[in-house]
Amino acid sequence: MDQYKKETGTTTVGLIYKDGVVLGSEKRVTMGYLIDGKKFRKIYPITKRIGITTAGNVGDAQTIVRYMRAESNVYKFNKNKEISTRALTSLLANILQEKKYFPYMNQFIIGGYDEEGAHVFSLDPLGGFVEGDDFYSTGSGSPMAFGVLEDGYKKNMKKEDAIKIVKKAITSAMKRDIASGEAIAIAVIDEKGYKDLSEEEIKKIE
Repeated sequence: MDQYKKETGTTTVGLIYKDGVVLGSEKRVTMGYLIDGKKFRKIYPITKRIGITTAGNVGDAQTIVRYMRAESNVYKFNKNKEISTRALTSLLANILQEKKYFPYMNQFIIGGYDEEGAHVFSLDPLGGFVEGDDFYSTGSGSPMAFGVLEDGYKKNMKKEDAIKIVKKAITSAMKRDIASGEAIAIAVIDEKGYKDLSEEEIKKIE
C-alpha cells in the first residue's frame, strides 16, 4: 500500500544572504506515480522570524509544524521572549530523536533571524542536524538544486540575488526530478520578520 501514501518527493532550499534568510520549495504532492496535489505548502512560518521547510510525508510534516508552533508559543509564554533559531532546531532534533524507532519521515530546513543574526539548519528524520554551511537543500530534487547553489552562491549576497538563485535552484530541480514540479514558493526572513512572496512577485524574478 506504500504507493497510496501521500508524500512529497520535493525540493526545498534554504540559504543565508547578507541581511537574512531565503527559503524556497516547489509545490507538487505525489502519491506513488500520481500527482495528488499541485499547490501544497512546504514552507511554514513558526514564529515571527523563523520558518521551516518540509520534504517527505505530508502528515508527518504537518504534525511537526503544529508541534513547533505550539512549543514556540509555550517558550514565549514562559520566557517572555521569542525562541532562537538554534533553540528551536535543538527542540526539533530532540523530538525526532525520541521517535527514531517510528520516525517522522521528513527532512527539514529551519531558517531564522534572531539576535545572533541569520541561521539555516538542516535536519534528518532521526534528529541529526547540520550547521555551518550557508545553504542547504533537501528532498529528491536536492542534487540538482545543490549544483546550482554550489555554482552561483556567494557570501553576503543581496536579497534580490539570493531570491534569484533560490528560484533558479528550484526550477533546475523541477526540470529533472519527477517528484518536484508545479509552482514555486519563496519566503524571506529578516529583522522585519517572515514574509511569503506572492505568485506575482515570484513570476517577475529573472
